[in-house]
Order: sequence, then C-alpha cells, then structure tokens
Amino acid sequence: MQSISLKNSFHPFSSSSPSCQLCLDVICRNLIDADLFSKSDPMVVMYTQGLGSKEWREFGRTETIWNNLNPDFVKKFIIDYFFEERQAMRFDVYDVDSKSPDLSKHDFLGQAFCSLGEVVGSSGSRYEAPLRGTSSRNTGRIVITAEELDSSKDVIHMQFNGRKLDKKDLFGKSDPFMVFCRCNENNSFTVCHKTEVKKNTLNPEWGMIQIPVRTLCNGDYDRTIKVEVYDWDRDGGHDLIGIFTTSVNKLTRGPGPDNVYECINPKKKAKKKKYKHSGLVNLLHVKIAKQFSFLDYIRGGTELNFVVAIDFTASNGNPNQPSSLHYIHPNQPNQYALAIQAVGDIVQDYDSDKLFPTFGFGARLPPDGRVSHEFALNFNPANPNCFGIQGVMEAYQHSIRSVQLYGPTNFSPIINSVSRMAVDATNGSQYYILLMITDGVISDMGATKEAIVNAARLPISIIIVGVGAAEFDAMEELDGDTVRVSHRGIEAERDIVQFVPFRDYIAQGKSQILSQARLAKDVLAEIPDQLVGYMKSRRLNPGSPPPQYTSTNTASAPV
Repeated sequence: MQSISLKNSFHPFSSSSPSCQLCLDVICRNLIDADLFSKSDPMVVMYTQGLGSKEWREFGRTETIWNNLNPDFVKKFIIDYFFEERQAMRFDVYDVDSKSPDLSKHDFLGQAFCSLGEVVGSSGSRYEAPLRGTSSRNTGRIVITAEELDSSKDVIHMQFNGRKLDKKDLFGKSDPFMVFCRCNENNSFTVCHKTEVKKNTLNPEWGMIQIPVRTLCNGDYDRTIKVEVYDWDRDGGHDLIGIFTTSVNKLTRGPGPDNVYECINPKKKAKKKKYKHSGLVNLLHVKIAKQFSFLDYIRGGTELNFVVAIDFTASNGNPNQPSSLHYIHPNQPNQYALAIQAVGDIVQDYDSDKLFPTFGFGARLPPDGRVSHEFALNFNPANPNCFGIQGVMEAYQHSIRSVQLYGPTNFSPIINSVSRMAVDATNGSQYYILLMITDGVISDMGATKEAIVNAARLPISIIIVGVGAAEFDAMEELDGDTVRVSHRGIEAERDIVQFVPFRDYIAQGKSQILSQARLAKDVLAEIPDQLVGYMKSRRLNPGSPPPQYTSTNTASAPV
C-alpha cells in the first residue's frame, strides 16, 4: 500500500492549497565511531531550501542518542508537502560532544541530500541513502520514511507500572524503561515515544505519558502499537526484557484484565518450553483529551497584543548620515522600518483595536538629556500606544529626529515592562508578542536572562531582530531552541525567544517584499506553539467561538 495520498476533497467554486502534512521519521545505520572510549552520540540536523533559493536553512534537530551507532530517533520532522514544488532537503549527522548548540563544536559524521518528492516517491515512501563524509570511507546510511499525518487533535494520557520484571543486571536489579512503536502501513515499526528510566527496580511505576494520537497510531485507533521494555545500560546496549502489543481502542477500556500485559522475550520463549513471560505491565490510568490548536484559541477570542521596542544606542551611527542604520531615506525604508512592517503587518490582523505600545531604549531624551532604557516613542508615558503599523512608523520617524542616540544596550527594562502588562492577562484572553530590534550586543545579559525566565511564566513571546553587520553570537544564548535560558540555576518554563539577524533576509537583486515575507515567516513560525504551550501549561481552554452569522433574509437578491 502506498503511504502517501492527497486527501484534499473536491469543492467546486473554491480554492485550496494542494498540500498535506507529512511526518518524517529518521534512523541511521552503521555510523562511524568518532569517540575514543565509547560509541558516537548521534544527532541529525535537517535543512531545507526556500523556493527559488540555494540557501540552506536549518529546519530542525533530532534528540541526541548516546552511545549508539544505529539510532532510531524519536523526534520527528513535520513538514508541509507540495506536489508542485521541488522541496530540497539535507540531513547532516553529528556526534555530539557537549551541550553547545554550535554545530562546529561537534564531530561531523556525514550528510545526505534528497528532495521530499524522492522520499514520497520511494517504495513505501521509505528513502535510504549512504552518508557522504569528509573522506571516501563508508560513514553509514540514513533512512527517511514519510507518512501523511492524520488531522486528529487528540492526546492520549497513560500511566503504567511493571511487576516482577526480569533481573538483568549482575550486581543489581534492572533499570527498566518502555519504548512505544507505531506500526506503519508496510508493517514496519517506528519508535514514537520513550519513557524515563526507573533505576534498580523490578517493580517500576513510570510517570504519566502524553502522546498525540496521530503520533501513536496516525488516528487509526485499531492500529497495532508495539511496546518494548528494556533494561537500560550506560553503554547504550540496552537489554530487552520483553515485548507486548496493544492498540488505542484496547487501552481506552481502562485499567483491568484487558490491559494487563505479559512481556514476552522472543529468545527466551524459543529456548525454554516452560517459559511464561518476563514480567507484567499494567495500565494504571488512561484518558484521551483534545489538544487545542492556535486557531482554536484565536477563534475562542484570544487576542495578540503587539509591542515594539527599538534600539536607539549610538552604535547605530549618526541618523543624519546615510551610513546610519536609523537614516530616514525618502524612498528606501531602513532595516528597522522593514522589520517593523514585516512582523507588524502579520500580527496586527489578530489585534482588534490596532493599538500597539511602542518604546525606545538607549537614548538621551529632551529636554534635559536624561538617558532612558524605556521611553514611549510618542513621548506619552501614560499612553504609549500607536494606532496601526503606520502609527508606529510615524512615531519612530518623529522620535529619531527628537532624541540623541546614546547607550548602553539594556533589554531587561523593556522585557520587565511588558511582563507587567501581561500579569493582568493570565486568563487566556490576551497574548503578548514583543518585537525588539537592535544593532548590537546586550549590555545587561544577566538581567535580561532573569527577565526572560520571569516572562516565560506569562503569556509572552519575544522576537529579537538583529540589524546591521555586528556579530550576534551572544544573542543565540537567548534563543532557547537547543539550550533553555536559565538564570542562577532557574530554567525558563518555556522557550519564548526567537532571534534572527536581518542580514540573512537581504538578498541582493531580490524583491524587498519577498525578503520581508521570509523574515515574517521565520520569526513568527514559533508563536503558535509558544501560545498553545502557555495555555496548556496553565490548563486554559479556548473560549467558545461566536456563533456563525446566518442571514434571516430568505428572499433572492435581484439580478
């Protein structure tokens, strides 16, 4: 059976996007051993190319699997599939040597290139290719499997315990963990979840598991789920305790005789005639709940509040000179203006009053020249709102002619100010998006990290756009995609910061509109998940959407 089908139904007199969402599963085999005293610790980084572009851009990373040359990664890549486009992909495999997100700090093992169409068009939508490394030696293989995702929003919550599991360790008991595997349409299995390891026990009780139903069975409640129970070993050679199978439909019957499972070890069963099992696994709790989406919250009345903060430090250059990042050209908007327009044009559609608090930082203000790290761009501290993006632009152009660029570059006052706004919006009715545009290195990094850790508890996302040619390496510390921001040992509850350098979106000879569209797409891509993550962490369900309008006039309109 072919794994991929276009499920878009035919609707005359309408339009639709000829695409579907695919889940890409990645495994590697026979990787080279890059570590001296142990096996490699592999991670895969996926890259894509934009339409009409040759630039490779990071799409995502798998988790790291320690001491394993044949890893089956749990992290999947969810990607939109367009039949009419050639969607180029690159997969780089690294041996991870530290917690650093900088790939240059890790050992490169090899890479593979393909298109999404090649994966979909392969037999069973399973594409296999050799990894090409820096030398001619065989560096292993990568296997990429695609499956169309079901649209189910259900999440299954489960908890299990084990009883009298086999003892596998010589000087102790076992260290058991469970691996859940989804059955694919070609009857192969894909790892989709691993539990935590319970140390030195034959009677473990694992924590609550939450898995999207479409990840576990792609919406097919009768599809086979294989569960493998292992004894964890430090060297990555985990010992199989036993296997059992189930399905979502069976699990939903709840705790009881139907959900007590015998763990069967195939090798032991083949050798011993009187073999019964290697222990029991019991279902303790099960619940299926709907997972709400970003659109559910927007339809339910959640509004996005857009806040803008602009860097007015002296490192931007004299605004009267064309070389300045703040230079106001009569025909060509500067990078600050382009970033405001790119992000604001998208966000303003989700804000009913179109009133945007807009601030500056790092300037000396009239009339006495005092330095401010948080001032209203309209010079009205009691009401810093600007009406619409045009109002923001007008306030920006007026203020640049009224202040003296100074310094230093302090982020924390602005972030703390927005946090104070958001404190009164923790009921799910509002979500704040702070756009900070800067040209240089943050002067108050410690205070900024503390402000971000505090803001992560509130309905806030922060977008930082770096303009100009400065190096922004320190900014990557704030973008918690790989390593979560922390301050004095306290880690941020959520990843709420997205950083991008604006220069990556200025293409010579390319359309300015296209560059702005790419910027907006990338910086806003994480907002829906961040909003849903906050609502979920606070157990806030979306409000009821307003009733659909239906006309009471049944008479036909005159022709």
